[in-house]
Order: sequence, then structure tokens, then C-alpha cells
Amino acid sequence: MTTQRTNAGNAGNIGNDGSAEGVGNTGVAADYEERLGAFVGRELTPLTPGQDPVNQPMIRHWAEAMGDTNPVYTDEAAARATGRPGVVAPASMVQAWTMRGYAATVSPPSGGRRGFDELVELLGEGGYTSVVATDSELEFARELVPGDHVSVQEVVESISPEKQTGLGVGRFVTTVKTYRDQDGEIVATQRWRTLRFRPAAPAAATSAAAPAAATPAAAQTAATPAASRPLRPRPALNRDNTFWFEAAKEHRLVIQRCVSCGTLRHPPGPCCPHCGSFAWDTVRASGRGRVHSFTVNHHPRHPAFDYPLVVAVVELAEGTRLITNLTGVAPEDVTVDMPVALDWLDADPDLSLPVFRPVATEDR
Repeated sequence: MTTQRTNAGNAGNIGNDGSAEGVGNTGVAADYEERLGAFVGRELTPLTPGQDPVNQPMIRHWAEAMGDTNPVYTDEAAARATGRPGVVAPASMVQAWTMRGYAATVSPPSGGRRGFDELVELLGEGGYTSVVATDSELEFARELVPGDHVSVQEVVESISPEKQTGLGVGRFVTTVKTYRDQDGEIVATQRWRTLRFRPAAPAAATSAAAPAAATPAAAQTAATPAASRPLRPRPALNRDNTFWFEAAKEHRLVIQRCVSCGTLRHPPGPCCPHCGSFAWDTVRASGRGRVHSFTVNHHPRHPAFDYPLVVAVVELAEGTRLITNLTGVAPEDVTVDMPVALDWLDADPDLSLPVFRPVATEDR
């Protein structure tokens, strides 16, 4: 059995157990706490089969989208050479086999309301109407192969007391998803934690949004004076990634490199995904790259950021990709494959982050 843990977001000073600074529980009615507590152990989603069995075309599309060239996902002979009976699906793809698809998400739910809908409604009653994912921990019992048909069941493991986080007052909701094959055997489990929090007061939201309504998108910068705006959410530092943020403080963009096989990797991790070695060092990136994909964030707004906020996946000249912000360009002028160059954002004395700006024509 293998375990994979992913930090899906950062809601301030969050610990691995969902703890946060400023724990409080003021003004919350006892009956509301009791109703929330009744959800612990309750089934949110009954065992539901995925729309399609595990299949080679979807595995291929996933591998191409992720840039994962491991041949055991696409080449029968290569997979058999490793002792497998044939191609296998990437382990982290397990959730994809049970996703309902776009049509199902916009259609009225069949079979009436589920526990998930009731929990969201109850959290909304308490004012916790905004949500951000904080982390996901997966354990895999075996590899999936074409023909497997995966089903998933989701149960509430815990709902935290009210806590103060970097995004506001909220509660951490932890659920456990159990994935089973067509024979009912467990193939994976996923512990999924989200923060359900109260959004900013309407008055604050109105004042923050006002400049956006009166100012062209290209000129919407520095809406909030730097001295008065709150700090950006802190990165979730651990033994695997602290070196990267320390280098960023010195305005050095580094890439983790496997000492054994030379493979570059990002985001940082303890083990080389290519050869399995735990030995690594770093190389300094050239600072050149291209926009691999991007999105423009408008909502929800966080007072530490300027909007519209261009979030991009930049592919560096060295071949690795990182998620970053684009600066010095209007959202409507951003294009896929646009050449960009490294710049630095000194958010505060303790946080410097790499951002990218368009490369001038004469510099290309």
C-alpha cells in the first residue's frame, strides 16, 4: 500500500491535523453544534459507480495532460517488462474514474437530496458559505487496470470547532472517500479536508469591488495600498519544500534535481518519480519560459491580491512547470505559449515569490 499526500491550498496557519491559530467558538448555539456533530460518521455519498470503467484512452489523455511519460501507462510491452500483466492507470487518477462529468453536475440530482447537500445547507446556515480545499491524503491498495470499474463512497470523519484562519472564521470538514472495484474490494482511500469559512462582510466586499467597476481591467493594479493590505496567505512549509522558499527569499529560482539520474522535478518532493532515488540537489533556473496554460481569477476576492488575477502554469526552459502569477500584462493579452521572463514579488519581508512578465519582442 502506498500513500500520497497533497496540500491542495493554504488557508493561513493550518496544521496537518487541520488545526489553526486563534481557535474559538464564541456565539455558536449549542443546538447548532449538536446538529453539526450528528454528521460525523454519516454517509454523504452512497457507494456510487463511475460512469465508465478504467480504459486506455482516458489513461492516455491523463498522461499527456500531466506530462507523465512513464511507459507502464501506455505501452503493454513496457508494462509487462516490469512484471505487470499489462498497462496500469496512474494511481493519482483514481478520483477521475468516479467524477460525474459536466452534464451531471449541471443537471438536477437524481434520487433526491443526499447527505452532502444537507451538510452544505447546514454549514450555510452558520454562515460558512465559502470553501477552499486544504489537503488530500490518498492510500492505494493496488494498481487499477483497464476493465476495472471503480465506485466511491464518502463518509464524514470530523468537523472541527470554529477556528480563525488566514481566510477568516471557519470549520475544517474532513471526509473519507473509499474507492472499491467491481468485486467490492478496496483499491484506495482518500482523506479529503476542506475549510468552510465565512466570506468578507458585504461592506468590505463592496469597497474592494468598487475600483473594478470603474477601472479598465488593464489598469486594475494597486487597488489597496501595500501598507494597509493584509499579508498573503503563508505557504505550507515542510521538510521537502522549505529550501525552495528560502532560495526565493534570495531571488533565486531553483529546481530540484535527482543526483542519481539527473531528472529535474517540481513541485519539490522527497523522492525522484523517475528512478526512486532520495538523493537530490538543485540547479538554478534561467528564468525563461512560456505560458503553458492560464486562468483569470475574479472571485472570490482576497484583500492581499490585486484583481483581475492572472494565474498561469509556466513551463520553464529547463522543462519543469510551476504555478505562478503573471505581471505587467492585461488578462486579455495573455496567450498560451507566450514567452515570459522571471521577475520577483516581494510580498512582505518574509515572503518573496517568483512571478513572470511578458518578454519584449527585442529580447526574444
